[in-house]
Amino acid sequence: MSEPKDFTVIEIAEDPFYSPQDAAAEASSTKQKPSSSGDTVERISAFISDWTPFCLVASYYVFSTCLYMYCSDGLIAVFWFIYMCTNFYIAGATVLEAFMSITPCREARKIVTQAEQKAWNFPTPDSELLVLDLLIVAYLPNEKDIIMDRALYALQQIDYPRDKIRINILYNTPKPMEPLETQLNDLTHRFPHARVIKVPGSTSKADNLNHFLTLETGSDLIAIYDCDHYPHPNAPRWAVERFMADQEIDIVQGRCVVFNAAETYLTSMIAVEFDKIYAVSHPGRATMWGFGLFCGSNGYWRSSLLRELKMDGDMLTEDIDSALRAFSRGAKTVHDLNVTSYELAPTTFPAFWKQRLRWAQGWAQASMKHVKMVYNKPQDQIHAKDSRSFVARFGIFSLLLIREVSYYLVTQYTCLVLSFLIVKFPKTGSELFKLVYFQYPISQWLFIISIVCLVATLWITNQVKSEFVSRGMIISFSLMYPGYLILSATIGLYGHARQVVRYSSWNPTARK
Repeated sequence: MSEPKDFTVIEIAEDPFYSPQDAAAEASSTKQKPSSSGDTVERISAFISDWTPFCLVASYYVFSTCLYMYCSDGLIAVFWFIYMCTNFYIAGATVLEAFMSITPCREARKIVTQAEQKAWNFPTPDSELLVLDLLIVAYLPNEKDIIMDRALYALQQIDYPRDKIRINILYNTPKPMEPLETQLNDLTHRFPHARVIKVPGSTSKADNLNHFLTLETGSDLIAIYDCDHYPHPNAPRWAVERFMADQEIDIVQGRCVVFNAAETYLTSMIAVEFDKIYAVSHPGRATMWGFGLFCGSNGYWRSSLLRELKMDGDMLTEDIDSALRAFSRGAKTVHDLNVTSYELAPTTFPAFWKQRLRWAQGWAQASMKHVKMVYNKPQDQIHAKDSRSFVARFGIFSLLLIREVSYYLVTQYTCLVLSFLIVKFPKTGSELFKLVYFQYPISQWLFIISIVCLVATLWITNQVKSEFVSRGMIISFSLMYPGYLILSATIGLYGHARQVVRYSSWNPTARK
């Protein structure tokens, strides 16, 4: 087993704050300043790039609604049947994943109970544990208000042998930030297992990670955390025990919990969504389709695999891309509900919108790049005996293709209903209800079954909800779920539109 090397603060040669952008600015300052007409053209170009996706999505809604207004009743019936059937499929797949998650949840609770009975004596002796590099990735100035708090928490609270772990604070900033940077560097004098790295020329999380992956640290595992996370003190130990128990595991993805659920109505809904995703959908999908995914934070990698794959800086969601590249090579990813971390949800709708648009475009990029895994042959397999099964291929098909197409199915159904409201505006609430849900007899059964699937999924979510989520929040989430689906689908369309115009700005989420 490799031993951790002696860590010190990395000093960047010459001026650590001097970047390629600074060089370009300095060079341009010696030349004639650009004309006002050049500035105007640049502003117009940026305006067009920002607003073209909005115009595309708005035009899509207007055109689709108008088209349905002029369709015959027979054609409308066909469209209605297609949309209700696809909605039924999505609801059915979701509830199947939810039921599949029951077993992993029970196993996680059983393991915790056994650990409590043994006075928290874990199976592996401390001296035999794997060497771990835990990375806290920060983007300044967005996270300047929280980075010291999270760094001190990780250094003081994480329960793992100090000679087997290094807490690495990776950060980048476009300008000097004092006294914060000095305070960060001082951590290495107070804590022997601390390492602070300022990444020169970095403009993204991928740049920060790739810089670290060029360093030879001697670790067996690398854990990745966004700066807003509080890892549970035992999370690293739970993750490492999974690696020790199964030598074929390459990635362990933990559960992310929103801890500011009570701050606003928006954060409470995101908290329920995260419980549904991380405690239900992810472990259920892994059981159902036979593969898991690294989700960007609270994930543990074998160092050799991560150093080989690295992060693709051209992808807006480099984490999903790396997870899919790992899966394409037969890497084994497991979801462990005991590997828990607590994070912040966006508190305002603009911040939420910006974050989800980046995710939507990133997923679109990753889906286009990796959908070929549905039909191609695995190459450079990590585990010689592994091969991509039919079930796994269909899971990828569902995750990358059906999920992206579902944005159009949901929004087309919405446009169809809007056309009904315009052409046959109901005069009473009962007429509206019948118009929206029971336009055709088969709709009754498809609608009722879909509602049952939703209730079952949220009931299972309620059984595994975090301590920050109340039953009232889950009820509220279920009531606004139709609106949530339409909003999510619209964001998905917006992400596609951004991809069409090749929008490439990486917009980090502000943290306070």
